[in-house]
Amino acid sequence: MTTFEEAYNIVIESAKPLETENAPIESALNRVLASDVYSDMDMPPFNKSAMDGYACRREDLANELEVLEIIAAGEMPREIIGINQCSKIMTGARVPKGADVVIMVEQTENTGKNKIKFTGTNTFNNIAYKAEDIKKNELILKKGTLLKPQHIALLASVGCCNPCVSRQARVAVISTGDEIVEPFEIPGPSQIRNSNAYQIISQVKEINAIPVYMGIAKDDLEITEAIILKAFAECDVVIVTGGVSMGDFDFVPSLLKKNNIKLLFEKLDVKPGRPTIFGTSENKYIFCLPGNPVSSYIMFEMLTKPLLYELSGHHYQPANIYMTLGQTYSRKKTDRLIFAPVIFNKNGELEFTEYHGSAHVNSLCNADGIIVIPIGVSEIKKGEMVHVRQI
Repeated sequence: MTTFEEAYNIVIESAKPLETENAPIESALNRVLASDVYSDMDMPPFNKSAMDGYACRREDLANELEVLEIIAAGEMPREIIGINQCSKIMTGARVPKGADVVIMVEQTENTGKNKIKFTGTNTFNNIAYKAEDIKKNELILKKGTLLKPQHIALLASVGCCNPCVSRQARVAVISTGDEIVEPFEIPGPSQIRNSNAYQIISQVKEINAIPVYMGIAKDDLEITEAIILKAFAECDVVIVTGGVSMGDFDFVPSLLKKNNIKLLFEKLDVKPGRPTIFGTSENKYIFCLPGNPVSSYIMFEMLTKPLLYELSGHHYQPANIYMTLGQTYSRKKTDRLIFAPVIFNKNGELEFTEYHGSAHVNSLCNADGIIVIPIGVSEIKKGEMVHVRQI
C-alpha cells in the first residue's frame, strides 16, 4: 500500500498548470492569479489626512491659529499653511503644503472668528503619507495567489480590472453501482440514494472549479467504460465513486488500465479511504474514491482539492490549528493512518464526533475539523496538544 505522504506527493508532482484567461474583476473571486500584479500608482497618491481636524505646523501648536479654509475629501487645497495658520480638513483630504501635522477636532477649541487653539498636550502627525502603503510599480500580488475579497479590493485600487487567472478546471463526477438511485427517487429494498455525487459536486463548487455531473454508471463494463471515456474527453479531472474495492463488480481499475490510463497508486494505508486510486493520461487526471460518503469526502479534501488548486497554479495550504484534546483516544490496530472528525467544545478543546464508520453520512455535519492519528500511535491522552485541519 502507498503511504498518505507518498500519495500526496505523487498527486502534487503530477499536476500540470491549466491555460490562462482574463476574468472581469467582479467574477475573479476564488480564481488564481496567473501573473504577477504591479501597482500603477503610489498609495496613498498624496499626503492625506487620517482624520477630521486641522492641518497646521507642529511648531505652532502652542499658539492661536487662523483658519484659512475648509478642505473636503477630493478637493485640492487652495492655501499654503504659514506661521500660526491652519486649514480645517476632512478625513482622506489632501494635506495642504506647509502643514506637517493634523490635530483632532476633539483637541481644539474655538477662540474667535476663524480662530482655534490646540487643547492637547501632544499629538501624532495623523497623516497618511504618499506611497507609505504601496509605491508605483511595486509588486503587490504574486502569481499563484488565490483571490479573496481583500485581494479584489487591492486589484481595484491599482486599476487591474481584468486580471490574468488560471482557467477553472472542469471536473467530471461519476457514481457507480446498481444499488444507487438519484435523490429524487424512492430507493428499492436494496438501494440507497446517491449522496456521494452531490457531496463531491458541492466540494468542487466550493473551490470554484466546474463540476460536470455524468450520472450513475450501472454495474456494466461497457456502460461504465463509455461514461468514463466521455468524461475524459470533456473534462480535466474525473472523479468516480464506488467500484474500486474487491467485489465482483469492482472492475473500474482494470477498465482504466485497458484504456492506457496510468494508475500511480491503488491502495492507501489510511482509514477511511483505503481503496483510493489515482491515475493520469496525458494532461487528464482521475480519482477513484471509495463509495462510502465519509471516505469520499475526506479523500477529496486531502488529495483531490490540493490537485485542483495545483492545476490552477495555487499551492494549497489548509488552515491548521493547534488545540488540546478533551478526551483520551485509543485504538488496538495501529497499521493505518487515521483521519478522525472532531468538534470544538465549549471549553476550547477537541472532542471526537459520534462516528460509526465511513458510511456514517451525517458524522461530518457537526465536525469542525479532522485530526490525523499516525501509523503506530495507539493512544493520545486527554490534555495533549494536536494539530487540527479545519473543514
